Amino acid sequence: MVQPYGAAPVHHDGEEAIPEGVAGENDALLGASASAKHKHDGHATLSSCIGNLANTIIGSGMLTFPLALASAGIIPGMITCLFSASVAGFGLYLLSLCARKAPHRKASFFAVAEMTFPRAAVFFDAAIAIKCFGVSISYLIIIKTLMPNVVSALYHDLSSRDPPAWALSGSNWLAVLILILFPLSFLRKLDSLRHTSYIALFSVAYLVVVVITCYFFPLKGTQEPGEIHWVHFTPDFVSTFPVQVFAFTCAQNLFPIFNEITSNTQARMNTVIGASIGSAAVIYEIIAVFGYLTFGSKVGANIIAMYPSTSLFIAIGQLAIAIMVMFSYPLQVHPCRNCLDKVFHAGHVAHKRTPNGEEVEEAEDEHGGSPDMSPLKHCLLTVGVVVSGFVIAYFVDDLQTVLSFVGATGSTTISFILPGLFYWKLTRSDPSSNKMLSRAALGLAIYGICIFVFCLSYNTYKVVHADQPLR
Repeated sequence: MVQPYGAAPVHHDGEEAIPEGVAGENDALLGASASAKHKHDGHATLSSCIGNLANTIIGSGMLTFPLALASAGIIPGMITCLFSASVAGFGLYLLSLCARKAPHRKASFFAVAEMTFPRAAVFFDAAIAIKCFGVSISYLIIIKTLMPNVVSALYHDLSSRDPPAWALSGSNWLAVLILILFPLSFLRKLDSLRHTSYIALFSVAYLVVVVITCYFFPLKGTQEPGEIHWVHFTPDFVSTFPVQVFAFTCAQNLFPIFNEITSNTQARMNTVIGASIGSAAVIYEIIAVFGYLTFGSKVGANIIAMYPSTSLFIAIGQLAIAIMVMFSYPLQVHPCRNCLDKVFHAGHVAHKRTPNGEEVEEAEDEHGGSPDMSPLKHCLLTVGVVVSGFVIAYFVDDLQTVLSFVGATGSTTISFILPGLFYWKLTRSDPSSNKMLSRAALGLAIYGICIFVFCLSYNTYKVVHADQPLR
């Protein structure tokens, strides 16, 4: 009944199959019953994994990169963007190394935490939940901001009448939106991003075209740019830097990709990480530079909302981004719900007994969720996440504030602190490990802790003293 992963055939791409002698090690790690639960090995292609991880990275954070550039100037802003990309890539690399020590094709934050800091696993789940919850709120704020502009532009170019007053209220669009997103958020299984990847790629490409075109050929009604500086640090740099951290966060999907890719060798994982982070960095740099050059110091936290709403060219871009984030919203509710399930309930893994009395672990889904979550628990957690997110988005209009807090807390934890601590703990007592890499991993964790404490303190101070401008 046991199907050892050592008996897998040689892959068509030339990767070596694992020797049969490793089968006993697999059974020792997972148990015969757990091995029998493997339906198949990974089947995802290299290109699909790169696309999925890139789509996870490139999201609402790209809209506020021009503001991040304005807070420091062109040269420091570009450097910090590349620095954030490099550090995030290093964190993903460490996670891919940690995934190799987890049970076969069962890598997850929980699985690695059980091998390193089992008592702190609940705090790690809380960090992931915070991050996903914050991202979901940012999606709602983007839609709330963009839809009135889209309606105005469409009525201006396609009709001689003025749009109805209710259609110009972002809060009304949130009320309409909840009717669509509520049923989607209740889905227990969310496949890969293939259903929304084409829309996401089109939206990103369209935004790049918009910022470049509107710089060289400014639209009528575009406000005059403010001051433009090569180097000009402002106090807001401290709050916009976490936004750059957030923009490269995709660690929550690194483990599922490791589990699903056809041959998860380190070389192939390095290719996935490098291509995804690299493409995101290039897109962010283009949007940041051209967006900042267009508006200068007057640039806002949502670059697509800065352009005149009377242009059909801009309206299409705003509508595309609104659709992209709308259908990406359930993808954030899914891991958030599963992590909250562990936070509110001590047990992470469901245990059942075989007919002969042996206790085995139930298989988890790609985000570590229990497969037997009761319908009542599933509904209560989903309603709690969705309703609380809509309430916050209803009253909060500042996208930068949401992204700053998310970047300072959840993103720094899962991108820097956890990868560094996990790898350091797994290798500190291993004489064959790379000691230099272990020290670098510990340094990454310390760096993440410093970013967490300093930026969170600053953002909190800024909110409390909002009536005292810092510029």
